[in-house]
Amino acid sequence: MKRPAVLALAFAILSAPARADIYGYVDADGVAHFSTEKIDARYHLFMRGSGPFDTAQLGAHQTEETPLSGFLTRHPGLQKVEPVLHEAAQEFELDPALLKAVMAAESGFNPNAVSPKGAIGLMQIMPATAERYGLQGDRKKTLEQKLADPKTNIRLAARYLRDLHKLFPSRPELVIASYNAGEGAVQKYNNAIPPYPETRSYVQIVKQFYRLYKPAAQRLSVAAFDQNATGAKRIRMTIPGRRSMPATALESSTEKQ
Repeated sequence: MKRPAVLALAFAILSAPARADIYGYVDADGVAHFSTEKIDARYHLFMRGSGPFDTAQLGAHQTEETPLSGFLTRHPGLQKVEPVLHEAAQEFELDPALLKAVMAAESGFNPNAVSPKGAIGLMQIMPATAERYGLQGDRKKTLEQKLADPKTNIRLAARYLRDLHKLFPSRPELVIASYNAGEGAVQKYNNAIPPYPETRSYVQIVKQFYRLYKPAAQRLSVAAFDQNATGAKRIRMTIPGRRSMPATALESSTEKQ
């Protein structure tokens, strides 16, 4: 039986030392905030990354759920697209936990998210990347409107991650860095994580979120989201070097023929 290529990538992420602590809090409006830095007194340590991560302790990290961990693992936006996510993970031989970690870091499970640079949807795909994979607009829908569809968005992201793994085999940190900064930037710096504050923080956040999703992966599909228990309805990721993502939603109406 063929061994899934990118499952090796996922194992490498788990095995690699995780160095960045993650801080977070839930504000009065029910928005969950995460950052690699303790920006102010509201932020409290959420996940510690000060040493090598022991995969044997995966389950231990889930014995005591916090509002922030419950928000990330049982968010209704994640549950809504989980069947599509697992389908894409299987098609492109990815660990679903990796897709979830990227989705959490990119959009906070908001299918209408649009970044200042024009990245779209749950996995924040750039239109230029979508065009590389053959997605085009037509008389009924623009490329951007098609890219906002969760199934299309997730599948393109999974395909892109699979191709990045082929480009940087056994280098999971470069796969994640390339997803953020582009493979050209990684190659420019001699196949190393570019010295961009955003990208360096992004790699650590995805790796830490992967730690959270890996042990929870088997029970996400059956867990009921209790909004009163978690308190958080939305997520805001503060990555040093990145501007805050606007709340502007992508128009879903189609163009007239």
